[in-house]
Amino acid sequence: MSSNNPPDKPSSSSNSGHHKPHPLPPQPSRYESQKRRDWNTFLHYLKTLNPPVTISQFNHTHVLSFLNYLDQFGKTKVHNQTCVFFGQPDPPSPCTCPLKQAWGSLDALIGRLRAAYDEHGGGSSDNNPFGNGSIRIHLREVRESQAKARGIPYGKKKKRKKNKNDVVAVKKDFSNSSGS
Repeated sequence: MSSNNPPDKPSSSSNSGHHKPHPLPPQPSRYESQKRRDWNTFLHYLKTLNPPVTISQFNHTHVLSFLNYLDQFGKTKVHNQTCVFFGQPDPPSPCTCPLKQAWGSLDALIGRLRAAYDEHGGGSSDNNPFGNGSIRIHLREVRESQAKARGIPYGKKKKRKKNKNDVVAVKKDFSNSSGS
């Protein structure tokens, strides 16, 4: 063989004498990107506290204060008990009740932060401040208060028992398909 290329590599005029370009790493998923953004936002929040709190110092009380801090950026109207629209899902006019973070958004946020904490060497999942019982209680209270304030029930859906009459088999008679 007179070629200078190794036998397992095809000859190409565009890359002869040059290194092969490294393939770009795959783009992180939407979930991974959001998890990273949430983690960085939480770390930034800890730095803004007076005095600042490091990642090794924070606990569930800091997580609760972070959730309360986020309410100022919320978009969900939560009526006060004194509001005339309390318990109405679609009030006819605006009111002065506060906007807060929706329960579902907070629940998803805590899930992502819990995973990010584990990924960043937070230790055992038993020590994860995002999984602390007080966080679960807070989220449950937020869900219940928002449900009452907006008149939306959040009851668990019960599984319906299947009856033998639920599935109806339909038989077609194809024997007379001549169209008469």
